[in-house]
Amino acid sequence: MATTLAYLPLERVRRLKRVVFFLALAPLARLLWLGFHDGLGANPVEFITRSTGFWTLTFLTLTLAVTPLRRLLGWPWLLRLRRMLGLYAFFYACLHFSTYLVLDQFFDLAAIGQDVVKRPYITVGFTCFLLLIPLAVTSSDRMIRRLGARRWQRLHRLVYLIGIGGVIHFWWLVKADVTQPALFAATLLVLLGSRVVHALRSRALSLWRTGVEAE
Repeated sequence: MATTLAYLPLERVRRLKRVVFFLALAPLARLLWLGFHDGLGANPVEFITRSTGFWTLTFLTLTLAVTPLRRLLGWPWLLRLRRMLGLYAFFYACLHFSTYLVLDQFFDLAAIGQDVVKRPYITVGFTCFLLLIPLAVTSSDRMIRRLGARRWQRLHRLVYLIGIGGVIHFWWLVKADVTQPALFAATLLVLLGSRVVHALRSRALSLWRTGVEAE
């Protein structure tokens, strides 16, 4: 089974991408459905804000999970989903910020500025949103060629910092029941830990090969 999935034909990968694309729109479709059927609760703005924030962090986590899962399962085609998942994280982050900007603050830039300065969870969240913008802008193959692979990789390592900041933003926001942010934090810890272990293993293997060749 693993061998079969490792060599998934390109056409199947394309079909899978289309399925994932439409599934990723399901949270937005649910919000719209609830909105049209009075299902957003007593505080609709808070409901939308929490939902879009949750899905931003979910898609960010899924994006970070692609490479470790590819290595673990031996499915190279998973990398073809990473860009789309990352862009969906940015998409829901835009909805999250727009909800705050339009529905919560009614474009009151002065009040927003005060929130960013005085409320730490908003400071962290706003910073993460700003950091996501250059990652989204440079996500295309054309931008990778313009920046060069090495510079592009260095820039996109910001996603780790954004993931940590997103968890902190969520944790400070909920205050009481931290079950969900704790689950995100544990998942992020595992994903980042796997990358550190892989980097150390690769470094050790490189040093060993260098030593063997020098003998």
